[in-house]
Amino acid sequence: MPEFFTGRLKNVLKKNQLSLGMWVTIPCAEVPEALSRIGFDWFVFDTEHAPTSLETVQRLLPSLNGSNTMPIIRVAWNDIVMIKRALDLGVEGIIVPWVNTKEDASKAVRACRYPPQGIRGVGPRRAAVYGLDPSYYKRANENIALIVQIETQEAIDNVDEILDVEGVDSFFIGPQDLSFSLQVPHDYESQRFRTAIDRVLEAGKKSGKPGGIYTSGAQDAIKYINKGFKFIALSSDVKLLVNAVKKELEATRSEVTK
Repeated sequence: MPEFFTGRLKNVLKKNQLSLGMWVTIPCAEVPEALSRIGFDWFVFDTEHAPTSLETVQRLLPSLNGSNTMPIIRVAWNDIVMIKRALDLGVEGIIVPWVNTKEDASKAVRACRYPPQGIRGVGPRRAAVYGLDPSYYKRANENIALIVQIETQEAIDNVDEILDVEGVDSFFIGPQDLSFSLQVPHDYESQRFRTAIDRVLEAGKKSGKPGGIYTSGAQDAIKYINKGFKFIALSSDVKLLVNAVKKELEATRSEVTK
């Protein structure tokens, strides 16, 4: 029987393997369907900043069927209802924003796990292939990947305690929010920002948990891979689309106006 949830992402993170993904923000199934065929390891369906609800994400997820791209959801908040509803869709893991303390991380872990290890409500629907895959209940607690976002000065200060929480599999840097919190908005080359990044990477090494970061494209991604990041987002669908079309438009206009 085909499974929507396989635990592959958890295994990738545990083995500290490099993986490349993208943020999905355009609520049209053709976008992830087409892009999942070109070699991405995972997509993050964003419900925090993109105009996508969980109902929309459920309609987009089948577009990955037949591909090797793993689905992840970024929930809008560290909320047990949002987390359980996201996991019920059968994704490989979730990204939880605004995790600033050990208590925040522990709350996210509990929300991801069924009792007695956690407080997740039971009713997985698509995750359990609509009742046709009872093995899901046995596999879910140990195989769901939880990635916490580090995006504030408070999170930087508490990063060792956050990553020491059992059940946290990886961390993810939100560069924009972190730069604003550090009072160096969009200045990713500032000493303050770079020091914060190094601080989180060192905590990740000590805890044995790989780090992720959102990048603006290939050049930016390679820079962070060389620093030690493993879970790399190559921008988002809408930004890659705009940049590619803008490049072609400018090149065409440049030629015809010579």
